[in-house]
Amino acid sequence: MAGQVLAVGQGVKQWKIGDRVSANLFLDKTDEELTPAIAASALGGPVHGVLTEFGAFPAHSLVAIPEHLSYEEASTLPCAALTAYASLSSIKAGDTILVIGTGGVSIFALQFAIVSGASVIAISSSDQKLEVVKKLGAKHVINYNTTPRWDEEVLKLTRGIGVDLVVEVTGNTTMERSVASVKMGGHIAIVGRLASGPTVDLILPAIRKALNIHGIYGGSVKQFKQMNRLISANPDSTRPVIDKVFAFDEVHAAYAHLESQAHVGKIVIRVTE
Repeated sequence: MAGQVLAVGQGVKQWKIGDRVSANLFLDKTDEELTPAIAASALGGPVHGVLTEFGAFPAHSLVAIPEHLSYEEASTLPCAALTAYASLSSIKAGDTILVIGTGGVSIFALQFAIVSGASVIAISSSDQKLEVVKKLGAKHVINYNTTPRWDEEVLKLTRGIGVDLVVEVTGNTTMERSVASVKMGGHIAIVGRLASGPTVDLILPAIRKALNIHGIYGGSVKQFKQMNRLISANPDSTRPVIDKVFAFDEVHAAYAHLESQAHVGKIVIRVTE
């Protein structure tokens, strides 16, 4: 979410009425520590979500949004953008990353990787979507419908070495090829499971390649602030890609559009003007 501060509690010093803010996905995740209690502060999970005109948030959970972004653009940051940013913690300039699909996390990962000096390989089932990611700066694109053994193509593009990082958003249906695509000692950031499929035993391949496989469950307020500095320093190349903005009375249509997977980037609901 993104919105304007309308009131502050007694003793709150860091915020004032009129400030433009977002709330972190985990209200109490101020740094990298994650405990059951912190996990229980997740918006849209144990805590009511943000599809509402008004909300009350702990002062420590809020982050000032970049000045150049609209509220609609800034609303994409707490979940998708910050998840992508946290996924890229291991990369450095000159690395190559693989992003799967063109959803919100994948697009943000592509944008953040490029401004950090990395190269991006993107895969999708749609040539039209791949044209969009090429315009965003992807160095190589692969249509996995026409190239079902896309891991072999990734290895060709990386001279047999493999990528430094895979941002894995799909799950069991792609995990085996993700493991095949990453270099020895490389990283796989598991972000989600958009598609179900048979469980694949990847223990031995992961051991033999000495892989670093880590689950990404949102980010912290500290990381949120760091990410916003990166966005502010690269305003054009990190501008959130919004597929469509729906009005509050179009909520069902918004979720149907999300379910269709026809979108590139983020879908936004404008709760109020």
